[in-house]
Amino acid sequence: MQVALVGIGKIATDQHVPAINASADWELSATVSRHGSVEGVPAYDDFDAMLAERTDIRVVSLCLPPVPRFDYAARAIAAGRHVMLEKPPGATLSECHTLADMARDAGVALYATWHSRQADKVPAAKAWLRDKRLISLTITWRENVRQWHPGQDWVFEAGGLGVFDPGINALSILTEILPDPVHLTSAELQFPENRDTPIAATCRFHHPHGADVSMDLDWLEPGDPTWSIEAVTDQGRMRMENGGGHLIIDDMPDDSLPGLTGEYPRLYAQMAKLVETGAVDMDLAPMRHVADAFTLGRRVSVAPFEW
Repeated sequence: MQVALVGIGKIATDQHVPAINASADWELSATVSRHGSVEGVPAYDDFDAMLAERTDIRVVSLCLPPVPRFDYAARAIAAGRHVMLEKPPGATLSECHTLADMARDAGVALYATWHSRQADKVPAAKAWLRDKRLISLTITWRENVRQWHPGQDWVFEAGGLGVFDPGINALSILTEILPDPVHLTSAELQFPENRDTPIAATCRFHHPHGADVSMDLDWLEPGDPTWSIEAVTDQGRMRMENGGGHLIIDDMPDDSLPGLTGEYPRLYAQMAKLVETGAVDMDLAPMRHVADAFTLGRRVSVAPFEW
């Protein structure tokens, strides 16, 4: 299938382009971007022009920031194209629900991707937790925004999510591996005085069986990033590190548990299946937690942030 990639930034060049090029299912046939391009691929700077001229392209993959994503997705669906959305799938829950309704009405596939759910050890962690009583679970997600989003002001603008841009990756894993749903009960969000979104956050969650579930997010980590989830159960302890790429059970790495490598190749494999049936996969559970944090969280003003 031919696919157009819209928004040629770091995530597109680092992840989407290699995944598409390595897949037998896909051919990168066009890009749309004001600033970026991919060598050897027809480049457009006008999305509507691409849709009009390239009726042979059935699928559009959107790697834009979340705020403009709704408009592009709506135009693609109206043009009868299947749509794949980088995370988060939109700037608000309402627009995501609207896109899902539009896609169903049009009979096209729509995929809200959560790449961290495709990390190597997520299926193994889910299987291990399935028959155990959870006592506590702690998410620690700390990285340096200057390293991962250098100069990208949109992450600190309204709709950009701030530290929840990486934090939603942790929440996508949490909502996949826990056998029981949780919901947020409190949060403290640290907003730089000169920015619209938080740079750090702590959150606590209600668990139906009384487990202590919490999350610590920080976008000013000076050292190596920490992307870990640690669970204590009645039958032992599990720790996922490297964003789900490594699993340790009772202090012993267990690499025999199932799970495949390659987050983005697996996303594109799933998209190929959705296109076959025109299905909609719009799981908004990770985004609901972020929305709850913004509505329920206590705002704390901290020092201004400058690049």
